[in-house]
Amino acid sequence: MTAKPTRHHIAPRPSRLRALPPWSLVAAGVLTGGLLGGGYGVLKPPEYTATSYVVAVPGEGADTATALGFAQAYGRVATQVAVLGDAQEQAGVPVSALRSGVRTATSPDAPMVAVSATSVDPARAAAMADAVARALTRHANAAKAATHVGLLPFSRAVRPSEPATPSAGVTALVGASAGGLLGALALLVRPGRRPAPERVLPARVPGPAVAVDAHGQR
Repeated sequence: MTAKPTRHHIAPRPSRLRALPPWSLVAAGVLTGGLLGGGYGVLKPPEYTATSYVVAVPGEGADTATALGFAQAYGRVATQVAVLGDAQEQAGVPVSALRSGVRTATSPDAPMVAVSATSVDPARAAAMADAVARALTRHANAAKAATHVGLLPFSRAVRPSEPATPSAGVTALVGASAGGLLGALALLVRPGRRPAPERVLPARVPGPAVAVDAHGQR
């Protein structure tokens, strides 16, 4: 009779990555994210934001709803080249700096336009916001005879005392949180341990037995 082969397990060599505890991925993500976030907060210069406000006022033949609609339109016009070109001289910066650093916001309930400017210099941020708000007011009042809606300055920009960008501690905390989340996701998608491979070895075949004649023995 032919003996069946037997199966023997071969112990795989443990890799260094699999030998680490599961929580090490999360810890590594937190540490790496915290270092990157803190470095970004230290190297990036702080930026300051100042905001100037103008209000739309209805004239003869117009009402509050009309003024509210024009306020929405003026909020979109404020960042156009025509307005920024008139504001660059008073702001002391080129049009490209105004285009990248000025944003506007409007309210669905109030006929008001907020002109915000961001710069690494707090005084320049306030000057940029006021210059664009004044230029927008001039453009709107030049067309008041046709629109029956004018713009009036409501509040000048105040020189900011604190930066609008987060500090290095905040960016480090955000980076650590993001790194920990990525580490947890990597832990979830990490493949499980595979079963040890098996090697089939031939079984030992015993030598032939000596035949014994039972009738020959007495």
